[in-house]
Amino acid sequence: MPDTMEGGCQCGRVRYSARIADDEAYLCHCRMCQRATGGVSIAFKNLPKADVEWLGPPPDWYQSSPIAARPFCARCGTPLGFAFPDSDNMDLTVGSFDDPSRFKPAHHFGAESMHEAWLDTGALPRMRCDEYEALQERWIKTTGRVPE
Repeated sequence: MPDTMEGGCQCGRVRYSARIADDEAYLCHCRMCQRATGGVSIAFKNLPKADVEWLGPPPDWYQSSPIAARPFCARCGTPLGFAFPDSDNMDLTVGSFDDPSRFKPAHHFGAESMHEAWLDTGALPRMRCDEYEALQERWIKTTGRVPE
C-alpha cells in the first residue's frame, strides 16, 4: 500500500502531497537537468501524475524544451520536478520532499553527461553546518537563532 509523503519549495508557497509506492529514485545527469538545477546531477522520484496533488497554489511551469516542462516556485526558484506532457508519469525532485531520506538511488540516467569525479565522494572530508562557526554566527547575528 502506498504511503503519502509531502514536500514543497524552500519558501513554502508551493506544497504537494504524493502517494509513494516504493523507495526507488534515480539520478539524472543530462545537460538539460544540469542547466535547470545548476548542479552536476539531480535526484528524481518517478511516479504517476495522478499520485501528485498540489496543495494550495500550484507550481509555475517552465517549458524547458519542446518535449518537456518543469514545475518550480517562481518566488524562491526551487526546482520541483520534470514532466513530459504526453506521459502519465512525472518526476519530483527528491530534495523537495520533507523527508528525502527514504529514497535510494536505483539507476543513473543521462549517463553521457555524467561527471565521474562527483559520483564517488565518500572519501572526501566532511563538515557539518552546525560545526561551521562562521555560519552559526551569521545566523545568530541576523535572526537571533540558528535554524533547525
